[in-house]
Amino acid sequence: MARGPKKHLKKINTPRGWLLSKMGGIYATRPNQGPHKLRECLPLSIVLRNHLHYAITGREVTLILQDKENGVKIDNKIRRDHKFPVGIMDVISIAKTNEHFRLLYDIKGRFKPIKIKDTEAKIKLLKVSTTSRVDSNPSKLKTPKPKSNS
Repeated sequence: MARGPKKHLKKINTPRGWLLSKMGGIYATRPNQGPHKLRECLPLSIVLRNHLHYAITGREVTLILQDKENGVKIDNKIRRDHKFPVGIMDVISIAKTNEHFRLLYDIKGRFKPIKIKDTEAKIKLLKVSTTSRVDSNPSKLKTPKPKSNS
């Protein structure tokens, strides 16, 4: 029996929302443990390579992330790990190209980075996790107010 967490992920077992081809190799980058679940996130290398088309190979992705001047930011924090999990509502900012993207689902449930403006990149969107009824009144949300990432 295996001991510890799994460290490999075959492309055939990846979530359908990642949009990876079955014929493009055997293994896919498995995201590290972090702020999002495995089925609700994408590794940063797949976002840069397959969705944004900034790199062709995994080696180019590591060169982009390790560049000191470039700085790929996820929610206003520089991330250098190519396995970092990027989830829904996260903002991806690339300093050299001065572009900002928000990772959302499309109609069919696939991940899609959407280009956003500079002012919108400073706002972190939250999802509603729970609702409740108080004294048989209409339901009230239990989410904090959105904060800016400054």
